[in-house]
Amino acid sequence: MAMRACLVLIVVLSASLSAHAGDPDITSDFITPPGTIPDGNFFTFTGLKDAINGGPKGVPFKATKASQVEFPALTGQSVSLAVLQYEPSPTGINPPHIHPRSAELLLVIQGAVIVGLVDSTNKLYTQTLYAGDAFIFPKGLVHFQVNGDSKYPAIAVSAFGSASPGTISLPKNIFGSGIYNWVLAQSFKTDVDTINKLVSANS
Repeated sequence: MAMRACLVLIVVLSASLSAHAGDPDITSDFITPPGTIPDGNFFTFTGLKDAINGGPKGVPFKATKASQVEFPALTGQSVSLAVLQYEPSPTGINPPHIHPRSAELLLVIQGAVIVGLVDSTNKLYTQTLYAGDAFIFPKGLVHFQVNGDSKYPAIAVSAFGSASPGTISLPKNIFGSGIYNWVLAQSFKTDVDTINKLVSANS
């Protein structure tokens, strides 16, 4: 009897925790900001047009997002997009990062993109993708992308299962966060001078 009660408790806790794992469920068809009267424009986002043509301008990598911040109609819908533009390698890099609230489904639409992800056992999985190829980055796992071509830009589109997937860029998160340099030096088994250079480059 105690075992059955324990099992029921585990199932209830699992269900309640998983219910809060992604975007919250909404009780209406859609959510509008106060004072907004929706029409066709409310459900339309035009901010990705420039991003799907060519490489980033003036930067090595650019992510143009359509999340609930840029596109309020996505609030409560558990979806969002980003167009990723990479200049030719070796500088066209989306550095190692995670999305804490969503998996990412990446589709290459121009060029070649080398992708990689690291699982919880520290195993690295890599693949070179070409236009029309897709790759999944599971939620919360470290991953990166690099333009695989030294002459031409690359473009990819990422779909997320959250209207606000979040992005934590590991270099900025670690070296630009204000963690004591001596803690970072000990953690990375290096000296403080090396850490100072990394902090300076990511501040």
